[in-house]
Amino acid sequence: MYIENVGEYLKENGIKPSIQRIKIFQYLLEHHSHPTVDDIFQSLSTEIPTLSKTTVYNTLNIFVESHIVHEVIIEENEVRYDVITGTHGHFKCKICGEITDFDIDLSKLDLQKLGHVEIEETHFYLKGTCVRCLRDKRKN
Repeated sequence: MYIENVGEYLKENGIKPSIQRIKIFQYLLEHHSHPTVDDIFQSLSTEIPTLSKTTVYNTLNIFVESHIVHEVIIEENEVRYDVITGTHGHFKCKICGEITDFDIDLSKLDLQKLGHVEIEETHFYLKGTCVRCLRDKRKN
């Protein structure tokens, strides 16, 4: 995902573009690692000394409410954030914790047993061991 002017993009989505909000959104655009509040805070606090975890948390909530960022909740005790809002799945490695995006085709799912329903959210998560961790495991 590429956005030329983050400030304008935020304005277009009804968000006042403060320097903190712009930097947090730019961080999400540049880091597709599905960061946590703490990851973002640790990364940006040296660049923005006045930044607080509360500001990061509140900013991410604004982004989520405006539908420009999605929460990724695979584990109950961990919320991560994803700037890619289109339908896709997530694979989480149980060893290193890395989350990787993958494409899914919802048209191939047989949802007829559900009857006439209105789907408001779609989450597709897989857990296992990533290629890198499997390779490391075999070396030992």
